Amino acid sequence: METTVNSESPSNLTAPDRNLALELVRVTEAAAIAGGRWVGAGDKNRADGAAVDAMRSFMDTVRMNGTVVIGEGEKDEAPMLFNGEKVGDGSGPDVDVAVDPIDGTRLTAMGYDNALAVFAVAERGSMYDPSAVFYMDKMVVGPEAADFVDLRLPVKQNINLVAKALGKPVEQVTVCVLERPRHEKLVEEIRTAGARVKFIMDGDVAGAIAAARGTGVDMLLGAGGTPEGIVAACAIKATGGMIQGRLAPKDDEEKQKAIDAGHDLDRVLTTDDLVTTDNCYFAATGITHGDLLRGVRYDKDYVHTHSIVMRATSGTVRFVDAEHRVEKWDRWLKG
Repeated sequence: METTVNSESPSNLTAPDRNLALELVRVTEAAAIAGGRWVGAGDKNRADGAAVDAMRSFMDTVRMNGTVVIGEGEKDEAPMLFNGEKVGDGSGPDVDVAVDPIDGTRLTAMGYDNALAVFAVAERGSMYDPSAVFYMDKMVVGPEAADFVDLRLPVKQNINLVAKALGKPVEQVTVCVLERPRHEKLVEEIRTAGARVKFIMDGDVAGAIAAARGTGVDMLLGAGGTPEGIVAACAIKATGGMIQGRLAPKDDEEKQKAIDAGHDLDRVLTTDDLVTTDNCYFAATGITHGDLLRGVRYDKDYVHTHSIVMRATSGTVRFVDAEHRVEKWDRWLKG
């Protein structure tokens, strides 16, 4: 469902159109440039605060009437773009907004790879509401294996199915996993199945996209952030890959809240459950170097950024290399 010049239907008049794509990149570029100032400085909250301020300033110039439904900050006790916040200039389409000014605040603070500024939008009411359940068990694969795997199957069986779909031996299958104590059993199962493990410290949006696009990773498994899963689903809509998730409350209190909100904790959520429309966009800019994007680079006169923008309606993926004159970005570069 795409806005067209000749269409008069109310749904089309309020849907995001293709012109939104590069506006979103401007927002993630701003967050990356501001947050990148703090790479390696050891202070994730100051990095996140700088990125939030820059993202909010630029987001309010975007032609959209947006509501943040997937915000950031509450888990990390950091500055936030909060759920329910109105963003955009108010003149454009009504959209849900999922945002993380820095996916990988610890990666940024420590100068590690794969930190991104990310921003996704979709038609109003189309993004899944996890009701404050912050974690979910996830599986992401690329388009070749999307129709074969199932989160309810044993790990070994899913790995074998991925290997068959990709036409490669199991020992060449690489599975991306967040490096956490909770994943010790999962890692053992993956290795027992004969596959390789690629650990990431944080930033499972980057890991999910890497798995969906086949950039050296064939699969992502394990428990990670529910908000990050919804953001990643917007990107996966464009790539043709697949994400499946199952809510994983961290304690009995969160479990009861989920049940009270009507969630079936045994239900496997698909890409289309997490984002119900194809009229959605995803944009990201690298803060530190990674598998998907190069990080922010500085020289005397310019700041260099590397971004990706995806449009699910057309399946278009664009990479954007940009140079920004330092003197024009003085406010954000000073931190």
